[in-house]
Amino acid sequence: MYLSSVRLDLNALSRAELFDVLDGGAYTAHQLLWRLFPDIPKGERPFIFRQEMEEDANGKSAGLPRFYVGSNRPLELVKGFEVQCKPFDPQLARGERLAFRLRANPTVAKPAGEGRRSHRADVLMDARYPFPKGERTSQACVEAMDAAARHWLDERAESLGFSLPVRPEVGAYRQHALVKKEGGQPIRYSSVDYEGLLEVNDPERLRETLRDGIGRAKAFGCGLLLLRRVSE
Repeated sequence: MYLSSVRLDLNALSRAELFDVLDGGAYTAHQLLWRLFPDIPKGERPFIFRQEMEEDANGKSAGLPRFYVGSNRPLELVKGFEVQCKPFDPQLARGERLAFRLRANPTVAKPAGEGRRSHRADVLMDARYPFPKGERTSQACVEAMDAAARHWLDERAESLGFSLPVRPEVGAYRQHALVKKEGGQPIRYSSVDYEGLLEVNDPERLRETLRDGIGRAKAFGCGLLLLRRVSE
């Protein structure tokens, strides 16, 4: 595995690419990052990523995008990109606690009736649905949506190689609509940012999770699990 930090030379982008990336456009970002992986066989997806905006010394947004990229091969050095790429083989121990950050697309399969295929539903919207329209901004509704987001991650944690010893923070819930080409149907998905503490239950399985990511919408900047060690 490799973990990389990537910055773009904004002057090398077209006007459309520039505005889209600055607006958080995940499809454009994904297409740009593909340039760092030339000669990849069709159908293979060698990387997952997360986009963030850099902060200045005062902790305020500097308005410049930076990408964290997890990949199964080193990134190529390509004009227009500033790349810091390092091999990533964390030594994990059962019972160890690590700080984590994750941007994920929490969905659940919902039955569509007899003889029909199930469909994917946004977990937070599914939790919001039972509330009457006039109560969907209430504290009770917000708490139900947050609880649903936490439950989605908690019920998957064991199979991903970790547990959640404390309740993670949930924030930055967003709904996205991406259009690949003019006149095409938009691709709709949601994202949620998680941050907190995890405990390693299965080191090898957690390494696979770091490589493969969590959940869906990985082509749109979701799924990359970022870890850091915490002081005792």
